[in-house]
Amino acid sequence: MINIKLIRENSELVKENIKKKFQDSKLELVDKIKKLDIDWRNLKQRIDKSRHERNKISGEIADAKKEKKSVTLLLKTAKQIPTKIEEIETKAKKLEQQRDALLLQIPNLIHESVPIGRDDSENKEIEKIGTPQKFTFQPKNHVELGESLNVLDFVTSAKTSGSGFYFMKGDLALLNQALIHYAIEKMISKGYSYVETPLMLKEEVIKNVVDLHDLKNQVYKIESEDLYLIGTSEHSLIGRFIDTILQETELPIKNTSYSMCFRKEIGSHGIEEKGIFRNHQFNKVEMVIICHQKDSAKFFEEAKNITIEIFKSLGIPIRVLEICSGALGDLKHKQFDIEAWSPIKKEYYEVGSCSNLTDAQARRLKIRAITKDGERFIPHTINNTAVATSRTLVAVLENYQQKDGVIKIPTVLQKYMNGKKLIEKLHS
Repeated sequence: MINIKLIRENSELVKENIKKKFQDSKLELVDKIKKLDIDWRNLKQRIDKSRHERNKISGEIADAKKEKKSVTLLLKTAKQIPTKIEEIETKAKKLEQQRDALLLQIPNLIHESVPIGRDDSENKEIEKIGTPQKFTFQPKNHVELGESLNVLDFVTSAKTSGSGFYFMKGDLALLNQALIHYAIEKMISKGYSYVETPLMLKEEVIKNVVDLHDLKNQVYKIESEDLYLIGTSEHSLIGRFIDTILQETELPIKNTSYSMCFRKEIGSHGIEEKGIFRNHQFNKVEMVIICHQKDSAKFFEEAKNITIEIFKSLGIPIRVLEICSGALGDLKHKQFDIEAWSPIKKEYYEVGSCSNLTDAQARRLKIRAITKDGERFIPHTINNTAVATSRTLVAVLENYQQKDGVIKIPTVLQKYMNGKKLIEKLHS
């Protein structure tokens, strides 16, 4: 949610930003918001004027009583003012709600460095890290590997839960846990505080931490309850600060969390018929930063580099992709994706996403900060995926497979696997 002052003072800047995101249908909203805001401010002036009038009459009544004059007419006028104020306040509140509902649809201002492009085909590659290995045999995909090793079961999950789920067994399941523990330890070593969060959030929170499109197409609603399943612990990590005033001395707040995540995955991507790349349920270690406005670019870079460091240590070839304007979510100011190499598809695929939301998310959640001098400001928020384990496991399975079908375990994860170096066929 952008600052209403931007539309009051520079509506053309807001419109130009909308054009850069190829959302021209929203241009008319800017003028509607501006008109509603003018009408709302006029009503606020009338309310202030009526309150001043009420105070003035109260003084006149007091003076008249002292002088033993009649106050009948003054009392009659004074009695009418509260009703008048209430009527105007009701109108003003309605206008404010209409204005703010439209304001939620206006995208955050993008950073000047964001590449202009209509969709993700125009994202910009920043760098490649690591060299894909050349196999001396025909590599298999993660489904073939998982089933041949008896560590992935899609047949049973289809019976119990339908498509978009799986049973993970034996050493692969333990490797999943190894990734979680490794990522958590990495985050703590970087100065992040670990937090266990709820897996469900109220609508008041969830509607302010996700884009409207994602709320409709990604988020599971709990029937007959004011609760939604989280799509990432980022939602609850930042949501716990809703309607909070922070001291400037508390910043930056750097939190990390592991959680199960749930997504409907409705839309262009859909879910895989078979596999663990895109599912309804998965695991992630996330990070969230709340910081002073002047520091958000620095912490944005720090967060991105943590994910890069994790994948470099795993020995997975990756590339860093800057997301173009048209593919950037409405809350986002700037975004980098980390993509891992697939030796099967001979291309990179997303394994993590780092976003600077500036003050847009904090403004929606009413997160404020206050200086030692009592000056209030809206802090910036940053979120990033340290590890989405299922997608990372796809990368490990496919990049570390051996000719005989076993999987080498990355060295940094072996200590979490009791020193085991290979994932071999499970016989139970």
